[in-house]
Amino acid sequence: MQVIVGMSGGVDSSVAAYLLKRAGHSVTGVFMKNWEEDNDEGICTAEEDWRDVRNVCDKLDIPYYSVNFSKEYYERVFSVFLEAFKKGYTPNPDVLCNREIKFKAFLDYAMQSGAESIATGHFVRKGVGNTLLKGLDPNKDQSYFLYMLKTEQIKKSVFPVGELSKAEVRQIAKEAGIPVHAKKDSTGICFIGERNFKKFLQGYIPTKPGIMRTEKGEAVGQHDGLMFYTIGQRRGLNIGGKGDGRSFFVVGKDFKNNELIVVQGDDHPMLYSSYAKVEDITWIGEAPKENEDIELCAKFRYRQKDRPVYLNYSGTKGVITCKTPERALTPGQSVVFYLGDTCLGGAILTEALSEKP
Repeated sequence: MQVIVGMSGGVDSSVAAYLLKRAGHSVTGVFMKNWEEDNDEGICTAEEDWRDVRNVCDKLDIPYYSVNFSKEYYERVFSVFLEAFKKGYTPNPDVLCNREIKFKAFLDYAMQSGAESIATGHFVRKGVGNTLLKGLDPNKDQSYFLYMLKTEQIKKSVFPVGELSKAEVRQIAKEAGIPVHAKKDSTGICFIGERNFKKFLQGYIPTKPGIMRTEKGEAVGQHDGLMFYTIGQRRGLNIGGKGDGRSFFVVGKDFKNNELIVVQGDDHPMLYSSYAKVEDITWIGEAPKENEDIELCAKFRYRQKDRPVYLNYSGTKGVITCKTPERALTPGQSVVFYLGDTCLGGAILTEALSEKP
């Protein structure tokens, strides 16, 4: 099989390429450059990753090259990310990057290049009928970030490390002499990396400081701009030692008055919701029946344990009913639906509610 592997310079995609070549496939490594800017230290991290890709491919004795999807990324991912932030949401650009770049722009490019499949280092598996299954390592399962894919995209993709644990991936890399076997996993938002997020965002969206108030209307501090805060946030508020001395948490944003609403205590009822409105519902395979309560499980954030819920939807909008109240449901975040190990699809959370709408 002719496979083009999307290689990031990390250990997971490197081992994916190694395993495919060891299995006898014709493998080519491709590095995707999606962002043009340097980090806060003036270093282009893409150049460092591209160097690692070259070193790995030389070790594996496979051909490699780089493609630049920066224009597509800016138009299809980053601009959408900025618009969500302007609305006060906390978006997840990695989800869009997978749909629009890795499994669309890159997949189309690979197919036009004559490949039969693409491969990535995602910790997910394929099931019967090209369904999407969780990776076997529960600490690394990445199905949450791939819920926007469709059956046809999964059909043309392979995920060589999905059956492995992270420890096994690193061990394989070490034994094979892959140069990045001990390389630290990347963190942070995909295009930003490990830089000052607030400073970065200020370069694109004007900030508007305002007042922090408690749910009772008491002014307790100043915020730097509503876009910098997320529901449930405790750190970085700089209002400790007030009220009854307990930590403050963000529970809401008053856009009309440009005020951040905070409460004290991690058990405050305003931190919990039993219902959530969702939009942009998408299904990997066949969509379930509309306008009735569907019993399934959901993840409201990455690495969260599956939560039993009911979904009632019509078209691309719906309401989730939680069987037990959920903490810090955050507008803009992805809600991903599961039945057992099968990822069914997901949606974008737009509003958390304490009462049924």
